[in-house]
Amino acid sequence: MNFTPASQETFRPLAGMSNAHLQTVLPRLVRRRVILRPHWQRLTLPDSDFIDLAWSEDPAQASHKPRVVLFHGLEGSFHSPYAHGLLQACQRHGWLGVVMHFRGCGGEPNRLRRIYHSGETEDASYFLRWLRERWGEAPTAAVGVSLGGNMLGCLMGKQGEDCLLDAGVIVSAPLMLEPCSQRLEQGFSRFYQRYLLNLLKQNAARKLNAWPGTLPVDLTQLKALKRLREFDDAITARAHGFLDATDYYRRCSALPLLPGVRKPLLIIHAKDDPFMTEEVIPAAGTLPACVEYQLTQHGGHVGFVGGTLLRPQMWLEQRIPQWLSTWLDNDDYSLERTGPGDAR
Repeated sequence: MNFTPASQETFRPLAGMSNAHLQTVLPRLVRRRVILRPHWQRLTLPDSDFIDLAWSEDPAQASHKPRVVLFHGLEGSFHSPYAHGLLQACQRHGWLGVVMHFRGCGGEPNRLRRIYHSGETEDASYFLRWLRERWGEAPTAAVGVSLGGNMLGCLMGKQGEDCLLDAGVIVSAPLMLEPCSQRLEQGFSRFYQRYLLNLLKQNAARKLNAWPGTLPVDLTQLKALKRLREFDDAITARAHGFLDATDYYRRCSALPLLPGVRKPLLIIHAKDDPFMTEEVIPAAGTLPACVEYQLTQHGGHVGFVGGTLLRPQMWLEQRIPQWLSTWLDNDDYSLERTGPGDAR
């Protein structure tokens, strides 16, 4: 494991805005308008359910370009500031970007008795295979943010050399789920728990209204849930075969799986992240040499807003492409289209 040294790549927060909570909310103030118009596509999964894809451009005209797949955070989507911001950054670098929405996060409830969670890697694995079969081979990287970052860590750790990615980036990920769940029940972090829980309950209510019986609770039981852990006990665990929330947290935390990573991986984490505890920070020497770990003093949760008040800068949109360019702009790859496989 390599720790990034102090350099021009180090994050410097916007002057007077280094507070963790300010950094966490600033992206929603700075990025209030979506400029990019995505190309939407619905992909049918092997179990007849679906996921929604938001591409930076029509992949039929850009299948030869290097690719960046974004796995969003809890109840995130293309409309999350980091998501459409990173897709724009991909466009600027000449890459094809795509947000793979987890089930039920594209705006329409999914149909089956399941949702998504921090360790659910099957849909992402299927999508990466489909991506290669449908659009041919090209350099491919993934960026996982928060929940999506933990999921990406699980995927890369489990698959090792067999992972179809050339590189990955994990941002602000709860790599140890149980301590992060406990942190969200303390102090001001309870504000984030309320916010996230409300989003989860609204999405679950839409699902129950559209597809009755597809969750382990009814609307009355859903309304009574007051903590994220209660949601994970009643819904996440029961819908996906875990004994309870504790079993889910322990089996789906990515940190214990990271020693299995064999592809280049950058992990970015702010020490002041109000969603996390220091238990998500790996001990020196525990991760393989292909993993680079960048721990910043400031940045909050998926914040990392630098620059000035007149010209704020989204540091992640600079740092991530700068790091990925080593693998995506690699002359060893042919950018000739190899020919699409059969769509599914």
